[in-house]
Amino acid sequence: MTPLQAIGWRWTPATLDPAWAALMAANPDARPARITEQHRSGYAVSEAIDVAHRAESLPEWQRAGSYRKGEINPESRPAVGDWVLVEGEAPNALRIVALLPRFSAIKRGAAGEHYKQQVIAANIDTVFVVCGLDADFNPRRIERYLLLVGGSGVTPVIVLTKSDKDGADVEAALHELRAFGTPVLALNAKDRDSAAALAPWLGDGQSIVLVGSSGAGKSTLTNTLLGSERMKTGEVRESDARGRHTTTHRALIALPSGACMIDTPGMRELKPTGEEVVAESFADVEALAAQCKFNDCKHLKEPGCAVRVAIERGEVDAQRVANFLKLSAEVAGAANQLATRLAQKADAKVQNKALYKRVDEKYGRH
Repeated sequence: MTPLQAIGWRWTPATLDPAWAALMAANPDARPARITEQHRSGYAVSEAIDVAHRAESLPEWQRAGSYRKGEINPESRPAVGDWVLVEGEAPNALRIVALLPRFSAIKRGAAGEHYKQQVIAANIDTVFVVCGLDADFNPRRIERYLLLVGGSGVTPVIVLTKSDKDGADVEAALHELRAFGTPVLALNAKDRDSAAALAPWLGDGQSIVLVGSSGAGKSTLTNTLLGSERMKTGEVRESDARGRHTTTHRALIALPSGACMIDTPGMRELKPTGEEVVAESFADVEALAAQCKFNDCKHLKEPGCAVRVAIERGEVDAQRVANFLKLSAEVAGAANQLATRLAQKADAKVQNKALYKRVDEKYGRH
C-alpha cells in the first residue's frame, strides 16, 4: 500500500475522475493530499499515514463562507476528508492550490437562526450512525441522522453500542429499527471481537465517518478499531446517559484494516439543509401515503387516510409518522431558505453584470 493509499487514495490514472485529471493537469507541480483536520485558523493535510502538516490555504477559504455576493458558499470550503492539490514542502512552505471535486458529502444546517450549510465530512463511503443502548437510544434522532445522510452518496449503517450493559434490550431495539431499511448492528464498542462485525465496511481504501451524540461510544469504538487508546474518552452521566465532548474537532485517522475513519464531536442540533428527500428515509410511510384518498392528505384527521388506518392497526409506529411529518416540514422550510439565498446570490450576479456593462459602455473596459 502506498502512502496515499493508506489515507484513502484508491485511483489510478485510468480511473481518475475527469474533473480531477483536468485540475491535476492544470497544476503540474502539485500533488494530491487529504485534509485530515479542520480548524478555525486553517487546515492540516496528510500525504501519508499519521503524518499531518499545516498548509496555507487559498485566501477565500480563510474567511467564513456566506451566500452574499462575491463570497463562496460555506459548503464550498474544504472539509475533513476532502482531497486537495498541494505545492511546496512542510513545515513552512506547504500550500493548498486547488480543491478536488467531492464524490460525496454529509452536510447539515449549521446552528443559528441564519441559513448556512456545514459539511460534516467529505469523500466518505460509509457513515456509522452510533447510538448507545442506554438512555442515549433514540430512534427519532437516528431517523434524523439517516435523513441527513440520504442522497449524499454515502452508505449508512446503524451501530448500537453498549450491548453488554445491564438492561440493554438488543432484540427490542433491532425490531424497532427494522423498518428503517438500513443495516443495524449491536455490539460492545470496547470488545475487539464484537467490533469485528464492522469489517465489511472497513476494507482497503474505504473512508468512514462516525456520527452520534456525545457519550454514544464513538471514540471508544475508534480506539478499539485502532487497537490503542488514541482517542480521549469520558464517562457519561447515569441520570441521562449524556456524555461530554471528548472529541473537540473532526480528524481523519488511518485504521490497521486499511480504511480511514473520521470521529466527529457529538452534535446536539441536526438541522436539515433543504436538499434532503424525506421519502428516501421514510419509504414505508410514503408507500402508505400513496394509498390515501386525497393526494394532499396531511395524515391528521382527513377521511380515507391510509396512514392513520395503519397506525390504528399497529402496522406503523405513530411516533415514526409524527417524526415524518415534522421532518417534512423542516426540510420544506430549509428548502425555502436555501432557494431564497441562491436567488439573492443569482440576482446579485445579474446586477453586477448589468453594472459592469453600463460602466464599460461609459468608460470602456473596467
